[in-house]
Parts: sequence; structure tokens; C-alpha cells
Amino acid sequence: MDASAFASRIDHTVLGPETTLADVRTALDEADEHGMNACVPPCYAAEAAEYAPETTLVTVCGFPHGQHTPASKAAEAERAWTDGADEIDVVANVGRLRSGDPEAVEAELDRVVAAVPIPVKIIVEAPLLSRSELEAVCEAAVAADAAFLKTATGFSGGATLEAVERMAAHLPVKASGGIGDFDAARAMLEAGAERIGASSGVEIVEGFDPAAFEP
Repeated sequence: MDASAFASRIDHTVLGPETTLADVRTALDEADEHGMNACVPPCYAAEAAEYAPETTLVTVCGFPHGQHTPASKAAEAERAWTDGADEIDVVANVGRLRSGDPEAVEAELDRVVAAVPIPVKIIVEAPLLSRSELEAVCEAAVAADAAFLKTATGFSGGATLEAVERMAAHLPVKASGGIGDFDAARAMLEAGAERIGASSGVEIVEGFDPAAFEP
């Protein structure tokens, strides 16, 4: 894997509660300079798409807790798409899953995926789940025809190699949460992740070592 291919797997992320438009523009500039994607809050999606039309733009819905109504999540996803988002990361409803109702989770995810013609990643909040709950939400995402699974929002714990390995048996995985440098990102890719979500995208890309991927 060369530096360009590696950078294209990084979703450079700015999703904190105090994120400003200036923060978003900085992240977009950094993503453009290094060949990364950018993940920004939905309130800035239209401005981000206009500011950096060549950058793959990711945004979120149902973020960060996932307990919005299915209708509001679907509407949020559709609005993000019309605003110019290229991909959407939606938070699954962990509470519904904990209530023993994976069918409701599947129905909700199916509604969101059907609302937009762009890839939808399902944020499962793996740090909060038992093994059986993780399997259930992964199966729901597959049934809903999601494009990716994503480990976490980062607000409830980070990605683990074990979770990535389990999730990768179902769908491509975006590892997110607590990935702060190249070595951590490489370990996630080696565990089966296809994408990395991180606010430290610049540090990760600048730490790229091609020898780390040699056979």
C-alpha cells in the first residue's frame, strides 16, 4: 500500500460539540492536502460540500446517541445527501438492542439506507455491547443492506482489534475511536478494517511507513 492509497482510507474527523465552521474548513483543508476524506457535523454539510467539492464528504445522523426516531434519522440522512454528503454514518439504537428488539433496529436501519442513494455506515457502539448484541446489530446492518459497519462514535469508548475482527466477518469496517497514530491505524487495518475514522488524521498520514505493509 502506498501513501496515497493509505490516506484515502482515512476519514479525517471533526465532530466535537464545540465544532465551528472554521474548524470544519481547517479539517477540509487538511483532508485535501493529504488526500483524506473528511467527516463533519451535518449542520455544516452544505457549506463543506461547497467549500471542498473534490473531497469525499462524510457526515453523521442520529449522532451521538442513536435514539432519534426512525423518521427523523431517515429525514436527517436525506437532508445530508441533498446538502452534498457522499457518505453517511448513522448511529444504531443501542437502547432498542438492549431491550431485546433487534427487529426494530433492523427496520430503522433499513429505513435510513433506503432514504439515500449513497453509502451508509452503521455506528454500532461496540464498546457498549456484549458479543451477542454485537452480532445482532451486525446482522441487522447486513439485512438493511448497509455499506459498512463502524465501531464507535468515540464518545463511549474506542475501537478494539477484537471488535474489528468480529465485525469484518459481516461487512467492511470503519474503525473509529481512540486511533491517534499510524501504528494504531495500521493495526486496525491488519485486523480487517477498510477505513479509519480519526480526528488525528494528519498525524496518522504523516506517520505512514510503507515498510509496514511489505509482505
